[in-house]
Amino acid sequence: MKRQVPLSKITRSRVALAILLCLWLERGYPESIPNKVNPDSVYIIINSANPQRQISQTGLNAIFNMRLRHWNDGSPITVYVLQDEDPLHKTFCKQKLRVFPHQIRRGWNRLVFSGTGQAPLVVETKEEMLKQVMETPGAVGYLSGKDLTSAVQILEIQ
Repeated sequence: MKRQVPLSKITRSRVALAILLCLWLERGYPESIPNKVNPDSVYIIINSANPQRQISQTGLNAIFNMRLRHWNDGSPITVYVLQDEDPLHKTFCKQKLRVFPHQIRRGWNRLVFSGTGQAPLVVETKEEMLKQVMETPGAVGYLSGKDLTSAVQILEIQ
């Protein structure tokens, strides 16, 4: 008959550490793209060198309405958007900014025509959006979950 060997304190500690490590890895690293990204959702992306990881809903609206021009650390914000007709742009405006695309366009036009500001930079494709946000310090844009890579960070909305 085989005799069971009792677990020592060290073995129990190792088992507990292994379980905690597995749980931590399942949650995802803080600086990486989360494991459980919804491919159909829209995410705000920022350049990976940007130290800011969270923003309020009001702050997000201010950025995309071109009223907030600098991050918390003082670095300039460069805003990228897709064309007004793009389905992802429409979804972004409705889901994240809680406005219709024509409303945000009207605000940008007012800034440009009055000479008090400028509109965001428009990119043609999601691939160009990713490339510009990756390469431009202080850049912000948006992508669907299925287009995310670890080359950019997700800006969490509080």
